[in-house]
Amino acid sequence: MNERRRIDLLVLSDIHLGYRGCRAEELLAYLKTIEPARVVLNGDIIDIWQFSKSFWPESHLKVLRRLLKFAQRGTPVHYVTGNHDEALRRYSPFLLGNVELVDRLELVIDGRKHWFLHGDAFDALIATPQWLQWIGTWSYDGVSIVSAWLNRFRTWFGMPRISPAKYFKENIASAARHIARFEEVCARMAAERGCAAVVCGHIHAANKRLYQVPQGDTTVDILYLNSGDWVESCTALEYADGHWSVVHVSDLQLIHEHDDTVAVSAPLAGVMAEIMT
Repeated sequence: MNERRRIDLLVLSDIHLGYRGCRAEELLAYLKTIEPARVVLNGDIIDIWQFSKSFWPESHLKVLRRLLKFAQRGTPVHYVTGNHDEALRRYSPFLLGNVELVDRLELVIDGRKHWFLHGDAFDALIATPQWLQWIGTWSYDGVSIVSAWLNRFRTWFGMPRISPAKYFKENIASAARHIARFEEVCARMAAERGCAAVVCGHIHAANKRLYQVPQGDTTVDILYLNSGDWVESCTALEYADGHWSVVHVSDLQLIHEHDDTVAVSAPLAGVMAEIMT
């Protein structure tokens, strides 16, 4: 068995457990290769919006258990709430053992203040187009079905997976502008808060970029980080040896388990019990 990579901090967001498009098998395979000293779950980890569909396969439960296993071993796990799991915000802040539930989080990393938040709080500031909100939420059902069938055929012919949602975001001008505005607003708000870096999720677009934000007669450097998602991109943020990296699961040699479970009943109380016990 290969030795797990030790990293200082792991950031995951937009896993959407309980949603049919969640790439739980790939995430589980990735989690088995690392040993993080700290974990930040940066929103939309459990997709409570989808709970009425009672979809909760074994692979999703295994991901949840793997994340809780980190906490059981003594690793601090910070669960930052997002818009798809905003029902948890009524309970934050909350601390149980090594698991902390918060809406926002500040951590000092190598002397630099980092601000962690999901990012949905900025939607009103950037005037998100209605059609883009629709693509980013309910339309993922349709996109994931098309993506699944398309990539199944590509796999049969030995071709790599592709992401239709990622293609739309990168090639539709208004979507690209929306992402750019989101990043700029995040960087500006982080500067006003006195932080050197802002770490988000929400828009399903992983990135690492340095912004120069005007402040008075000068500018300040703000590091913008986004951990992406586990619906299409399958990305994470890792901090190790003093550096941040965006990790793409497609770049790693992973062997993941295939889950043939179609669906099981997943009442909210049952999943919350998994988190809190």
